[in-house]
Amino acid sequence: MTHPPAPRDPVFPATPAPGGAGAGAPARAGGFGTRGMRPSEKATPGGAKQHNRTLVLQTLHGAGPLSRADVARATGLTKVTVSGLVAELVEEGLIRELGQRESPRPGKPAILVDLARDAFAVVALDLSDHLTMRGAVVTIDGAVLSRAEVERAGATGAAASDLALSLAAELTAAATVPLLGVGVGTPGVVDDAGVVRTAPNLGWEGLPLRELLAEHTGLPTVVANDANVAALSEYSFGGTSDSFILITIGHGVGSGLVIDGHPIVGSRFASGEIGQVMVGTDLGLDAPYSRDQVLEHWLSVPSLTAATGATHTPADRARVLREAGQRLGIALAPVVGALNLAEIVLAGPLDLIDGTLAEATLDILRRRTMPDTHGDLVLRTSTQGADLILRGATATVLKEQLGIS
Repeated sequence: MTHPPAPRDPVFPATPAPGGAGAGAPARAGGFGTRGMRPSEKATPGGAKQHNRTLVLQTLHGAGPLSRADVARATGLTKVTVSGLVAELVEEGLIRELGQRESPRPGKPAILVDLARDAFAVVALDLSDHLTMRGAVVTIDGAVLSRAEVERAGATGAAASDLALSLAAELTAAATVPLLGVGVGTPGVVDDAGVVRTAPNLGWEGLPLRELLAEHTGLPTVVANDANVAALSEYSFGGTSDSFILITIGHGVGSGLVIDGHPIVGSRFASGEIGQVMVGTDLGLDAPYSRDQVLEHWLSVPSLTAATGATHTPADRARVLREAGQRLGIALAPVVGALNLAEIVLAGPLDLIDGTLAEATLDILRRRTMPDTHGDLVLRTSTQGADLILRGATATVLKEQLGIS
């Protein structure tokens, strides 16, 4: 397996260049920093060249084929600067020339350039499902080149981590294009060194998953919480605004939050643990914390499936979904009010979350927040389908290795 040539400077000061050794590389492996994810203007002199490289890549990533003059206009960089950066990126294989643009104007037509969208790929792992670990080789554009999966069969602890390692190795060996790295979306609290501090469903405590995968595959690796990864997927591939919250509804309930293009991780890397928040006042205001009263009790897929199965009437099903949506609305109202969010994205099985549940959530949000703040509030389901976390895991690597999202 060959890897893409390393850029002359790392994308971020502590980020391994594409193709660099994974095991010893000082990666910002959490995948979520405090800066905005998309550069939008030319840099000040200090780190200008590297910033401007990233700006060119981000511009092409979002806009598609452009001429060098188009890139200069879009970025505010000089034509000379753009020409030099494009030449370097073409040499590295990250950009390719596509030929002349058709134009009715006299003179020599401009040559279009674009990201080499099918030239590199990422090994992406989705560890969020309680039954199956899934993986894929995914291109820069989010297209899946190959897939693999392994049944968990109840594996936890070392047995579960061994399954993840073998899945990554299988996909790495099967890749037919150079790999930028490995991206992972996992349940649990993940710190910025890629250590899974706790993931009860997988039986992990203090697991150095980034380090294990980097050593096992020889590739730069990014590990992040699955809900944060899902939010990055929507941000990179789903056309969201720069400020939104994504709620993932699966075996548990989590959320990923992006504000003004900045992913929010929290003081202890546990932002988004909305599923563990007590909702409602069923036990009275003096009641202590109770796992039986947290949002997951009403909203997780196992709970919803058990309460809406074939043995239940349509009226029972509607009542359960309505209450679940109401509980979600109760949990979200303070968040929407405090942050003045205008967009909420729900991700999970559409037969459960779309319709009654989503409508009940939006109704409660409108009832419990100031009318002037929610006039343009949008609540929708994710557009990414079953590959939401795989595409998000890919996006974490693109962000860390190329600076694009």
